[in-house]
Amino acid sequence: MKTGVPILQVENIIKVFPSIRAVDGVSFSIDTGTCFGLLGPNGAGKTTTLEIIEGVAKPTSGNILYKGEKIGRRFQQEAGFLFQTTALQEFLTVIETLKLFRQLYDHVSPLDELIETCSLEPLLKSDTRKLSGGQRQRVLLAIALINDPEIVFLDEPTTGMDPQARQNFWELIKRIKQKNKTIILTTHYMEEAEQLCDIISIMDQGKIITQDKPERLLSKHFDDVLLQIPIENFPSGLKRLQEEHEIRTGMVLIHTRNVHQTILNLNELDVDLTQLIVRNRNLEDLFLKLTGKELRA
Repeated sequence: MKTGVPILQVENIIKVFPSIRAVDGVSFSIDTGTCFGLLGPNGAGKTTTLEIIEGVAKPTSGNILYKGEKIGRRFQQEAGFLFQTTALQEFLTVIETLKLFRQLYDHVSPLDELIETCSLEPLLKSDTRKLSGGQRQRVLLAIALINDPEIVFLDEPTTGMDPQARQNFWELIKRIKQKNKTIILTTHYMEEAEQLCDIISIMDQGKIITQDKPERLLSKHFDDVLLQIPIENFPSGLKRLQEEHEIRTGMVLIHTRNVHQTILNLNELDVDLTQLIVRNRNLEDLFLKLTGKELRA
């Protein structure tokens, strides 16, 4: 739901360190209820940008406005944070941990609602030292939501999770979105960004190089599909392949606007098509096109 004033406005943020210009004139605004994805390879400047917004670091220049006002106590009370690395107090149970953090805020979420939202009921009496990676992230998400925040920062929240735990965590985030919370998400997983984000901003070398809805970005940059075939399925190698193509992790990716004709051409080359995959372009393709890098590079 949009309001007259964006919930967050970042205006020409610059951060200069002695040896590098880490953030170079970054600007964007986020409407209430939006899940905003900030993506970029390591060293792009996204972590520094987040730290400035969160108040962990000061910008060299630029402004940040929360609900039209300079960042201050209101933001601190109405923002929730799930950092990449967070230490939990040892020798406490999950329920004791939640009660401890509830004491830090003027306004808090109902405890029962928080437990239900983050699926914590089975873990309440567990020692925080004995939680699995996925369980630990659910507790940290509950802590990020404990003050019933208007805006939530999730910094690579599913790193290290197994696929099932990651899927479960996505469902938790979708529940939060349904409550009209604003989310700022950084992630190394393209599927995660596609699943969760309404707007995606890609950073490289301290600058935002593109920003829009995921589907608009893809339609703007691509008008073809990909045929994906293992490289060993080409009996004579790739020397006779006329279509535009690239090799990525042992797979030949053929760019085409005419799938039928391309398959006929591959049959003429006696290419084994039993492992053929035809797919639309995705955010990983866009990321590679714009930055020339793997996201996890």
